[in-house]
Amino acid sequence: MTVQLQGITWDHERGRSSIEAASRAYAQSHDVSIEWHSRSLQAFADQGLESLTAYYDLLVIDHPHIPEAAEAGLLAVLPDGDDGQFVGRSADTYRWRGERYGLAIDAAAQVAAYRPDLLGTPPRTWTDVLDLAAEGVVLWPAKPIDAFASTFTLTSGLQGRDAGQGRFGEPEAFAAAWDLLCRLRDLVPEPCLRMNPIQVADQLASDDQYAYAPLLYGYTNYARSGFRDHLLRWADIPEVDGGPRGSMLGGAGLAVSARATHLGAAVEFATWVAQGEVQRGVYTRSGGQPGHLAAWEDPELDALTAGFFSGTRRTLDLASLRPRHPGYMAVQDSACARVHRGLLDREAAAPVLADLDQMFATLTAEEAEHAGR
Repeated sequence: MTVQLQGITWDHERGRSSIEAASRAYAQSHDVSIEWHSRSLQAFADQGLESLTAYYDLLVIDHPHIPEAAEAGLLAVLPDGDDGQFVGRSADTYRWRGERYGLAIDAAAQVAAYRPDLLGTPPRTWTDVLDLAAEGVVLWPAKPIDAFASTFTLTSGLQGRDAGQGRFGEPEAFAAAWDLLCRLRDLVPEPCLRMNPIQVADQLASDDQYAYAPLLYGYTNYARSGFRDHLLRWADIPEVDGGPRGSMLGGAGLAVSARATHLGAAVEFATWVAQGEVQRGVYTRSGGQPGHLAAWEDPELDALTAGFFSGTRRTLDLASLRPRHPGYMAVQDSACARVHRGLLDREAAAPVLADLDQMFATLTAEEAEHAGR
C-alpha cells in the first residue's frame, strides 16, 4: 500500500517546483506519495508551526522557528550528519540543544542583483552603491521584514560579529548602518518601502529603468534563461572592510512533524532530499536553490544559473546568524515594525537602537531563566 504524506512549502518556484519534482523522483523508487501545499512568503516567515504540524507531515520552514518549535515538541529529531556538507552556517540554524530538527535543503542570504545588459560591473562599496542610487537606477526591498534584515546585515558586518547578542548592536556600528540605510531610503523609489525581494527581482527583470539592488535575498530562478524577460546576475553584497561580511542568513529547511502519520517514511524522504546527489540533481534543476555544497560547487549548475553560486558564495560563507532562542520570533516581529517606523519617520539612530537593544535583551533574560530550570 502506498504511503500518503502531506507537505507544506512556500509559494514560489524555488520553494514549490523543486520539492514537488524531488517527490515525484522519490516515488519512482519508493512506495510513497506526497501531496504538497503552499503558503505565502510572508506566512513562511511569520506563521507559527503548531497548527501546521497538526496536519502536515513534512514542512519547509524558516529556521528561526526551530527553537520555539523544538521546545514545544512539535518537530521530530532527525538523524545526525555532517554540517560541513552545507554552505556556510546553513546547517547550524536547524540545530537546537544538540539535536537536529531540520535539514538545510535551501540556502540563502541577502546578496546583490543586477541587470548585466544595463550594468557592466556591480558596485563593490557602499559609496559606489549610493552614487549609483543617485542616478535613479537602484531598488531596495524595504518592507518591515526586509528593512530589518538589511539593518541586521549592515550592523553585523560593521561590528564584525552577529547582531542581537545581548544587545542589538554596538552604537557606532549601528549608527553607521542606519546612516547608510537612511541615505539609501532617500535615493530609491518610495514604493520600495512596501516591497519584498521577489517584487524587486521581478521589477529588475522587467523594467529597463532599474539596474541594481544591493540587499535582497537571492533567487537562482531569475538567473536562469527564460524565467523572466531579462536575466539577472547575482553578486556578493557591497563590502565592509574589504569583504561581503554580515549578511543575514536565510534559506529554508525541511522538517518533520513529531505527529507525522508515517514518521519513519517522512524522515527517510527528508534525509534523501538533503543528500548531495539529489540536491545537485533533480532539486536544483527543477528550480530549487540548494543548501548542499555538492550543488554550490558544481560548475554545470553555476553555468545554468549565470554564475549565481560562485558570485555569491563569499557572502554566504561570511553571513550572520540571528539569535537562537524560543522567544526570538516575537522579538523579530516587534523589531521589524520598529525599524520600519524609524525609516518612515526619519528618526535618528539612537532612539531606534535603544528600543532594539531593549527587545533583544529579553532574549538573554529568557535564556538565563531557561538554563536555570
